[in-house]
Amino acid sequence: MARIELQTSLAALCAIAAGAVGAQGANIKPPQAQAWIDVATFSGIGMPAMSGAGASPMSALGGLFSGGAAPKNSFGQTQAGAAGRWVDVTLYSRNNPSLAEAQQAVPAGFMSPALKLLAPRDAKAPPTSDDETVDEPGQEKPRGKLLLYWGCGAAVRAGQPKVLDMATASAADLAAFFVSRRATQRGAHGAAGRPVWPNAADARMVPDAASLVGEHAFSGVGVPEGFRFQVPAAQDLMPPLQLQYAEQGAAGELRWAALPTARAYFAAGMGVARQDEMVLWTSSELPDTGFGLTDYQTNAAVDRWLRDKVLLAPTTTQCNVPKGVFPGEGAMLRVIAYGNELNLASPPRPADPKAPWAPVWAVKLRLKSVATVMPGVPGGAPQASSEAPAQRPAQGEDKADAMPKPLDLLKGILGR
Repeated sequence: MARIELQTSLAALCAIAAGAVGAQGANIKPPQAQAWIDVATFSGIGMPAMSGAGASPMSALGGLFSGGAAPKNSFGQTQAGAAGRWVDVTLYSRNNPSLAEAQQAVPAGFMSPALKLLAPRDAKAPPTSDDETVDEPGQEKPRGKLLLYWGCGAAVRAGQPKVLDMATASAADLAAFFVSRRATQRGAHGAAGRPVWPNAADARMVPDAASLVGEHAFSGVGVPEGFRFQVPAAQDLMPPLQLQYAEQGAAGELRWAALPTARAYFAAGMGVARQDEMVLWTSSELPDTGFGLTDYQTNAAVDRWLRDKVLLAPTTTQCNVPKGVFPGEGAMLRVIAYGNELNLASPPRPADPKAPWAPVWAVKLRLKSVATVMPGVPGGAPQASSEAPAQRPAQGEDKADAMPKPLDLLKGILGR
């Protein structure tokens, strides 16, 4: 797989395609049918992910300071971030580009009867890039000042933070500040002729004790016969991260129980220092804003970034947030556990890379478990409420004259 090292601004992400089933060559044919299965577990404060097509840092904070009714199962919840266990499925058949519906037989331990897949109505046209191309989300240009810290530890390291003033920043300044590694390829997605689950006709919630382990099979008009495969225990739904936050002096400590199927971990934080000033922090040993890493990543990229100490080893169970990184109110911290991506094809790719290969079907299954906490809330966990957390007024001020709420400040920084 080609080396992917991405240096980006929020305005643009550069990507290099990686080779696998989607790689095209003289001796390699695309599969007759392709399925994408995204699996996600979210715990703590439910909120949208930082990444994904069309996302921006502001979208990452959409649910942070607001509550609401319990989410219903709908396609896209693996990116929406609401607390729970979610599965998104997409199927495509080259033999029937207008495929309107299909079925996915699943193990009894997951759900019964079979899942009904339906193509979205009024959906956008299918993507034209190959399936292994790294996703390039659009981003908004923020304004104000941004401060970037990185690394686990009790104290801020020498040379930090990086400071970016959007009022005077040049293109070179943006490129130097917004370093963001990313190897997120296409997963489950809605498009014309590509049936998805869940949908309006089948919006069953994933049961608490559900398991994907066992045999799965796809069927439908134009779907090849024998499109069946086994999901092993290593690719089952990941448990929730039991993330805790505690003050250790003036520093903070993130602590969690190791997940048995986690390949690596990554922690990222975002908060407000003062008016029009946003703070970013990540657990990486190298500068990285984290915007590209809080989503699914390929196995090869995870392994590379483990060696580079950008990601935390699977045995890691704690990371300290340095003293003074988040001096204001309204900070949010997240930890993502990357699962082991599963890529299957029939027939399998020959060992000889020059040998012809024409797979009948292929499956990509991606996994992650993400937890979010808010410093200042007892135990680091959110309290059940449908209202934004109350803000403490400054001494001698009424609530009406107090510092604006963190969400208002972040909206100002990000130009909304």
